[in-house]
Formats: sequence, C-alpha cells, structure tokens
Amino acid sequence: MAQLKHKKIAAMLAPLGLIGGLVMSTTGLADHHNRYAIDAARGVVKNSAGECWITAGGVQEKLEACGDMVMVDSDGDGVTDDKDRCPDTPRGAPVDASGCPLDSDGDGVADYMDKCPGTRAGAKVDQDGCEVMKPMTKVENVVIDNVLLFDFDSAELKSGAAEVLDSSYAKFKGKDAVKSVIVTGHTDSIGSEAYNQGLSERRANAVRNYLISQGADASKLEARGAGESQPAYSNDTKEGRSMNRRVEFQVIMK
Repeated sequence: MAQLKHKKIAAMLAPLGLIGGLVMSTTGLADHHNRYAIDAARGVVKNSAGECWITAGGVQEKLEACGDMVMVDSDGDGVTDDKDRCPDTPRGAPVDASGCPLDSDGDGVADYMDKCPGTRAGAKVDQDGCEVMKPMTKVENVVIDNVLLFDFDSAELKSGAAEVLDSSYAKFKGKDAVKSVIVTGHTDSIGSEAYNQGLSERRANAVRNYLISQGADASKLEARGAGESQPAYSNDTKEGRSMNRRVEFQVIMK
C-alpha cells in the first residue's frame, strides 16, 4: 500500500517538475517552520515532529513511511543550509566550503562577477573586479636650441643664455605642482659617441647648476646626458644635426 502511494505521489510531482532535488516550504496543516527536500530515490524527509509530509501544487499529504533524512540546500550551491553562511548565492556561482562565493584573487569581487580574474594582490579594483589605473603622470617638455646656450664644442653658458633659461624655467620655478625636472643634453652624431656623451652631460649639468644658482630647488632637478642616442631629426643633413643639438626640460607634474 505504501509503495503504491509513493508511486501515486511521484506521478503527481513529475508534471510539476518537483522530482529530483527540489526544495520547497510547507504551509498549513503539514508544517509551518520546516523545509523538505524531495528526492526521487529516497522520497520525502521527515519534519521535526518525525512526520513525513509532501506539498505539491497546493496538495498536502502525510506519508505512511519516511525516506532517509536529506539536508536542504536552498540555493543549490552544494552546501546544505545548516552549513551555508551565504544562503542566497546565485545558482551556478562557485562557492567555498561555507557556501559563500569564491573570490580567487582576493579583490573583494566574487569570481562569478569578476571580469578581470587574477588581479594582482592589493590592487584597487572597480565593481567588475578590474584594476583602477592611476591617472597618468602629466609631463611637459621644453626644448631649447643649443645655439642659444653654448658655443661650439663648449659646455660653458654663453652670453644671453641666462635670459633664455630664466624665461624657459619661469613657469615651473617654485611651483608646488612640479614633482621633478629632468634636464637632458643632446648632441648630433659628429664626433665619437663617447665624446658626445660626455659633452651632453657637461652641458646638462651647466644648465642645472645655473638654475639652482637662481633659486631652483636642487632636490627637484636632475641632469642627464643622452649624447647622440636620441636624435629628434636625421643626422644626415646639416639642418637635422642642428636641431639635434639641444637641451630639454622634462617637467613632471604631481
């Protein structure tokens, strides 16, 4: 008789999609506080009173025999409710042993929502788990023709160079927004590479020393020599070589 009744209930549940792991709440006469798990192999579980009830499509019926106890997993994440610390996890989301969504890269965005998995440790991320990049540093460049600063093959500032440097550096001098200034000397390709490197370094230092003498912050000024390694124009022409002989200010703003 009990076997026949179980078959009857199975037939009733099948069209409703309630066979095989469905979770549902009971109301009315059956039970007000407990949840049941329906399992095709083991039947309906007993409630806290030791009774086995089934509720489907508004029909409630008490069974004569109970199946084995099956713990409820309301959100279907593989962690039963008694152990689930995150009971409303979206279906299909990977979870840990506590039933909470995995966050493999530890950025605070669960894997199932993370569009940028593998974010480096400690990186600031947006709501999609993608790293928020810092704004690019603003850099301003000032280029001065060497003919205005130095005589041929010389690293001594010539007459009139002070006025050019004062004018070029005026907008940056004493400004808190200026993080640092790199003064770079450049040459053309005439002469040996080693000689041109040394000449460009001496010229860059001459400019730096002058600016410091006029009140520029020495801690913010760096002198570099690039020699002939960074031509702005072709060294195959007289005009190109002339343009390559230059001093550049690279002003890095905060």
